[in-house]
Amino acid sequence: MENTMATYKMKIAGLERELPLCPVNDNLDIAAFIIFGDVEITVASAEALLKKCPDFDYIVCPEAKGIPLAYEMARQSGKPYFICRKGPKVYMSHPVHVSVQSITTKKEQVIYLDGSEGEKLTGKKVLILDDVISTGESIEAVVKLVEQFDADIVGKAAILAEGDAADRDDIIFLEKLPVFPH
Repeated sequence: MENTMATYKMKIAGLERELPLCPVNDNLDIAAFIIFGDVEITVASAEALLKKCPDFDYIVCPEAKGIPLAYEMARQSGKPYFICRKGPKVYMSHPVHVSVQSITTKKEQVIYLDGSEGEKLTGKKVLILDDVISTGESIEAVVKLVEQFDADIVGKAAILAEGDAADRDDIIFLEKLPVFPH
């Protein structure tokens, strides 16, 4: 069966990928960058981002697509990482939470950070990380969580900055990902 879905070809961390175009609404498509299962792009992107990021003590990222990148950057740097989860887990001691609305999610979400993990961030240099920054809502939700623990946020980074996010001067990214209005 032939795939007839439209795609957008781009180079990321020196590797070429074809991203499927997906409708967000009647007027806008986005190119879906899926890091899951793509070890080659994960390793190369982590290496390239680490070269651009300031020194840090911890990585914190939202669940879920940023997890492989957070793991690989932690592995390459030797620094620990924490995940802001989409729901409270039974193992979490006094979880903290904030609400978030992102372009790829149809409804408001709440993200949680284990309070005991958050306490480790106090006074530490923290790098906030995700796979793609678009509206910036997910990253800002993580910032709000981390700020509750008086951490020093030294950077907000992603592999791709989508649409207007590429014009921001407060994020670190490898490549601009256009949006596709119609």
